[in-house]
Amino acid sequence: MRKDFSNPPIPDRMYFKIGEVCKITGIKPYVLRYWETEFDLISPEKSKANQRVYQRRDIESVLLIKQLLWSERYSIEGARQKLKELKREQRSKRLSETKSEATLKLTKVKQELKDLIRFIRSN
Repeated sequence: MRKDFSNPPIPDRMYFKIGEVCKITGIKPYVLRYWETEFDLISPEKSKANQRVYQRRDIESVLLIKQLLWSERYSIEGARQKLKELKREQRSKRLSETKSEATLKLTKVKQELKDLIRFIRSN
């Protein structure tokens, strides 16, 4: 019997209670609480009533961890390492995109300065 690991839709809300997260992700509350101790990505805040309050990014992290552990069969430690790799890749991708944008802006400024120099020399 193969379980379906497709990601379910996450309602468009800011905060979710633990029961709602469990219903969305298909995992038990005790598993979710255990994963909170093992993975830094899952960090729910506490409400005034001392209940866990999850955000959308927490649910996305839970779904990613679920995929790594249950579908791709990583160990807890292996999943931690894979998450570090993914985080590093995202960081370097953002950095290269930022550098690309900066390079384009500098090229544009350089061309505008060249045009300005040509204009001044022609007058």
